[in-house]
Amino acid sequence: MVEEFRSALSLREVPMVEPEQVARIRGLRAAGWGAKRIARELKMRRNTVRRYIKGGESAEVQVRPGARRLGDGERREAEKLFAGEAAGNAVVVRELLAKRGVLASMSTVQRVVREKRQRLRAEALATVRYETGPGEQTQADFGEKKVWIAGVLVKVFFLVAVLGYSRRIFVRAMLSERQGEWLSGLAAAFRHFGGVTRTLLVDNAGALVIRNDRQRRIVTLTSGFEAFCRDWGIQARACAPYRAQTKGKTESGVGYVKGNALAARRFSSLEELQGHLLNWSLKADERIHGTTGERPRERFEKERSALGALPERAVVVPSRRLLRRVASDALVDVDTARYSVPHRLVKEDLEVLVLEEEVVIFRGALEVARHRRAKEPRERVIDPRHYDGLWKPWEKAVSETTLEDVFPGRTLAAYQAIVEGAVP
Repeated sequence: MVEEFRSALSLREVPMVEPEQVARIRGLRAAGWGAKRIARELKMRRNTVRRYIKGGESAEVQVRPGARRLGDGERREAEKLFAGEAAGNAVVVRELLAKRGVLASMSTVQRVVREKRQRLRAEALATVRYETGPGEQTQADFGEKKVWIAGVLVKVFFLVAVLGYSRRIFVRAMLSERQGEWLSGLAAAFRHFGGVTRTLLVDNAGALVIRNDRQRRIVTLTSGFEAFCRDWGIQARACAPYRAQTKGKTESGVGYVKGNALAARRFSSLEELQGHLLNWSLKADERIHGTTGERPRERFEKERSALGALPERAVVVPSRRLLRRVASDALVDVDTARYSVPHRLVKEDLEVLVLEEEVVIFRGALEVARHRRAKEPRERVIDPRHYDGLWKPWEKAVSETTLEDVFPGRTLAAYQAIVEGAVP
């Protein structure tokens, strides 16, 4: 194939290097110099030196393939392949052309498709601003930034929700971006706004979206997110893959939070950070918005009546079940926080049920510990009773003590029934 390609190219003679220089190249080579050293000494290109070292070039002229130009029909074929079968890959275009009997160098193909590549890139980046009516849409996205909290640099995730019409903004900090955090953050945003919009536009986050088929326009949501949207009476939409600018209101909002709300600030606790973000959001609602030219708070007065009502009943955020091994200090790790369990369970594997406000720990089906859910990074939640008897003899022999004596509490099945609403 290479020989056919070379023979298909027109040849022309081009004077290259003076005969004296060629003689110097070969003389230095005979003296043991390498091509790189010779090129540096004679101020020539290394590839030129190599050609003369190999002896394939005359001292007078060099025979070089002439530039290969594709005809109009071949150019159209190359552009068609680039936009279609080759999927934007010039190397593949060249291979497909060769199969059709059209031989061209890589640089020739790249020149042909350069303009097409630029057009496709511009189309991918360009977007038409789409303004939504009052109460029509909320856009939500997650960002992350390392923030100093209690003297420790902590990675903090923050949910940014923006009302599409008024541009009112809500920000909430979290320690992870799992589904539970997404949903509790969205619920807090709707309560902050005092109502829900008809649609909710989110990113293709794995906690919310299983699959987004752009061609068929079918979005498959996770069961927890689907149930959440049903309970709140809102229709979820996901932006097209690799088209984050579709939700530009929150994309710019995330950058605004990073660069303004969190820039170079330190906080004594996550609670202080939450309070700061709430106050910052309220102040942001008072600024003149760059796109609308109005204050989001004033524009919200036109949107307030268009929002749907909040659910009458509290919507349960889905729980998480985790498997954790008890460390030697009788603590288990959950989302950077640590929770105590009875010290006799050190090195055992326990199941942890993470709820919105509580963390419940089980050994098998039996509840062995229950704690409030930590709100601060690296917080330790300790029940002193879990260390009773650690430094003194047991009052009752181990052989005479049952699990029910040591770990009084509901079973996992009973607790799950309460979560699901089967038990009052």
